[in-house]
Amino acid sequence: MPRWKELPASLGEQERRLAVQLRRMKDRSGLSLTSLATRTSYSRSSWERYLNGKKPVPRAAVEQLSRVCGTEPTRLLVLYEVAQEARVSAGAGPGRAAPAPEPARAPEPAPSATPAPGSTPGSTPGSTPGSTPGSAPRTVRLRTALAALALAVAAAFVGGLVAGRAWEGADGAARGAYEKGRAYGCGDGREGGVRYAGHSRTRDAILDRGDDGWEVVEVQCLLRGHGFGAGAADGTYGDSTKAAVRRFQWARGLVDDGIVRPETWGELRK
Repeated sequence: MPRWKELPASLGEQERRLAVQLRRMKDRSGLSLTSLATRTSYSRSSWERYLNGKKPVPRAAVEQLSRVCGTEPTRLLVLYEVAQEARVSAGAGPGRAAPAPEPARAPEPAPSATPAPGSTPGSTPGSTPGSTPGSAPRTVRLRTALAALALAVAAAFVGGLVAGRAWEGADGAARGAYEKGRAYGCGDGREGGVRYAGHSRTRDAILDRGDDGWEVVEVQCLLRGHGFGAGAADGTYGDSTKAAVRRFQWARGLVDDGIVRPETWGELRK
């Protein structure tokens, strides 16, 4: 797999995170830029610009990339919305000039009629004393609301990740941060007929050699439960784990490429 070009230094932090996640998903799928062009409505050059941070990626491109890679798009769409809002708040993005400031509005002449009771001279019905008629306050309120919504969605997304990793592990203790190189115990429980080993509840994560974390621990434990031991359940997706996955896939009539996709998860959860 060729190395990716370094993302532009001018790229915002949120857009950088989105680009990194899109690159990672593309690499895990094993698809080339040419393959993406044939399976989506975007050209090879467009994907090259999107994935190298030369041009903001459209929402539809995020959805199509998730679809062809067999991944649920919700998390990436949250990252997209946060990056979009950050770009709007900054007033500019890659390849986009900052919007010119609106010209100041000339003050309107005070009405000649007698002001209504409770109002001040020069005000219009429905306005507050000292305010200038116009759409600027409404625009500010709208941008503030959008920013608050984006932050709330991002917080919910992060909170969901934390909550999803806070349930008890196989040993019954509250699970903390994953520690690379440590061997973990394996549970063997079922909920609604679905098998869980106590480390992750995912059924759609795409995993391959070089990955690590709780999802890999879960795969290693599930493989062991099915009689396809991959050595220690240490959360490192190495050669032994890949070989065990390939044996399991072959036994289940799946494509035995050693990459864990939703189809493999479905068999592991039985």
